[in-house]
Amino acid sequence: MADRSLRGIRLGAQSLQSEEGVVFMERKEHTYVCSSCGRETTLMFAADAEAPATWECRTCGSEALLQTADGAAEVDRSGEKVARTHWDMLLERRTVEELEQLLADRLEFIRERRGEGEDPTREKKAKRA
Repeated sequence: MADRSLRGIRLGAQSLQSEEGVVFMERKEHTYVCSSCGRETTLMFAADAEAPATWECRTCGSEALLQTADGAAEVDRSGEKVARTHWDMLLERRTVEELEQLLADRLEFIRERRGEGEDPTREKKAKRA
């Protein structure tokens, strides 16, 4: 029964709505220039919409900057967080002197456990043979 009701209509190919009485928004064209490859990308936005200061370049994926009458738009990066590495987080908890002391203690412990200059795998090889 469902086959009969959809006969003759291509799904998704045509809209059943008409454009009568539809008032389109005013549009404004904005140009973005990629900082890496120099490619210009032109996009249309609603006239009353605020265009973003950056856009991803379609070619290389880098950041493209909005071009204004004065040149490139200024990008406010004050709210962005700087990525912290493990080393940065470690330095927040300990000083370099403390880390050097911890390293010396651990190396001493490992050397005592293993024996200075001995091969720790030699014992296992001897037991197998």
